[in-house]
Amino acid sequence: MKKDHKLLALDMDGTLLDSRKRISPRTAAALEDLAGRGITVALSTGRCPVELDDYLPQLGGVQYGCLISGALVYDLRERRALASTPIDTELVLQALDAGADEGAMLHLLCADTSVARPDDISHMADFLMGIYQPMFEDKCTKVSDVRAYAECHPGEVLKVNLYHRDAASRSRTRERLSSLALTLADAEGGSLECSAQGVSKALGLEQLCDYLGISMEQVVAVGDAPNDAAALEAAGCAVAMGNADPSVKKLADLVVADNDHDGIVEAIEHLF
Repeated sequence: MKKDHKLLALDMDGTLLDSRKRISPRTAAALEDLAGRGITVALSTGRCPVELDDYLPQLGGVQYGCLISGALVYDLRERRALASTPIDTELVLQALDAGADEGAMLHLLCADTSVARPDDISHMADFLMGIYQPMFEDKCTKVSDVRAYAECHPGEVLKVNLYHRDAASRSRTRERLSSLALTLADAEGGSLECSAQGVSKALGLEQLCDYLGISMEQVVAVGDAPNDAAALEAAGCAVAMGNADPSVKKLADLVVADNDHDGIVEAIEHLF
């Protein structure tokens, strides 16, 4: 099954990170060894740069990131953007209004910051996102009015996350936003990710491949959730974690162990 693979693209939550949001030492060592063999390792994640800071010391072999669900292609070592695709401010406001009407937690991601209300952060379990509360408390820019922040920072918002209290609420928001020029993706819990039209993890990987001078056929993409689907479909080889959603496993060329049992190491051993 080994081919001319040049790039390993890794989702983070549910893939690179275990269920306690840690990186296994065995996985970290395997990634550093892979990079030492000349293979590019990139993160393919919904997170923004500031949300990666605690992990980068363990990821010496990782130079690039297709971040914010593909809206930002980033050189992690040089701390600079290689490409970005912001959302039109009017669309940002419409997404925020739709989420607010459902009582969802509103979260903005920009190239240099993550923005949310402090009261929402302190009640993230209510929005099915409690495991992320420590990160939000540490990394978020806390504002009293997320909508006002978006209005005052036109052209800076790369993704709107709407964290709902249940799947039915998310479905109503998705239906309301479905006619707008946005890319909508379901994520864990009741999360709905809103990006500019055409933005996906696949787009981020395509832009990174153009920058590196390689083809998408040479990419191995690994993920676990529906928001990874576009990347897995576009890559030359698709890998699903053992804990992946059934819809993701259907797209996979290879299914490996789950994120608590070094599934990434298994993928590296099979494919590189």
